[in-house]
Amino acid sequence: MTGQLTAAPPPTSTPSPTPAAGRPADSGKLRAWATRAPLMPALVFLILVTQLPFVATLVISLFDWFALNPDTRTFTGLSNYGTVLSDPALRDSVVTTVVLTVSVVLGSLLLGLGLALLLDRSFRGRGVVRTMLIAPFLVVPVAAALLWKHALYNPEYGLFNGALAWAGGLFGIDDPVQPEWLSEMPLIAIEASLIWQWTPFMMLILLAGLQSRPLETTEAARLDGAGSWQIFRYLTLPHLRRYLELGALLGSIYVVQNFDAVFTLTAGSLDTANLPYTIYHTFYKAHEYGLASAASVLVVIGSIIVATFALRVVSSLFSEEVSRG
Repeated sequence: MTGQLTAAPPPTSTPSPTPAAGRPADSGKLRAWATRAPLMPALVFLILVTQLPFVATLVISLFDWFALNPDTRTFTGLSNYGTVLSDPALRDSVVTTVVLTVSVVLGSLLLGLGLALLLDRSFRGRGVVRTMLIAPFLVVPVAAALLWKHALYNPEYGLFNGALAWAGGLFGIDDPVQPEWLSEMPLIAIEASLIWQWTPFMMLILLAGLQSRPLETTEAARLDGAGSWQIFRYLTLPHLRRYLELGALLGSIYVVQNFDAVFTLTAGSLDTANLPYTIYHTFYKAHEYGLASAASVLVVIGSIIVATFALRVVSSLFSEEVSRG
């Protein structure tokens, strides 16, 4: 009969997922674990080498531990950290560390920028010059400090005083100045040796930044009549900002932890003791294990904070390169 409504078919129930439907996800997880499995030994080794010693240092920092009388070791909680933060010698070492780090990082950045701008140009023998400029960074830190102490700073046969004597004879000066470099200007002597060592590192970072800048913008600026200083100020320097930040952060992390130059050149005397040397003296000379461990933990925390900013700068650099590509 036309016009009569027909009954709708009964709704069919959706079949429940079978166990086979979950197999692709399970296989994906197994595949992910299979790709990560070869990295597990390296991860375990890294934890054993880095994290366990830090945990042990953290535990020792909670004790009043005098190594020459270990039977009197007592748990003192966070009192060692209060002693570290209120100790005048440690505060002086913090100031010395800040001054040393800032001067070395800024000096090496400025010299590295000048050398990077030089090596960014094409000239004969550029590869040889680049290799020679990188060489100071490849020298072992202790060997570099010994080189500066004996070959350059020695008042009797050092190169600096020899050059002053030669210049004095050239200009007719009978008694040229022969300074005692390490006793008259100890902190400046340490800074000069570290700047010499870290300038190649900054140069390589900034040279990579110079070679990644877009040449079309520079050529367009030259066609518009911009001079070399204007191109450097308004194009090159803003492009190098991230690389300058990266070099400053990485340099700060390493220079803050520098021990070789201070120990070799001055042995921490004449107000040149930085935090690493003060911790060494507290641990090995004064045998105060708890205080030295507390100071070490504070240094590690500060280094982690600086390293966090460095990793952010690195990630932003990678993001910029990916978006540019």
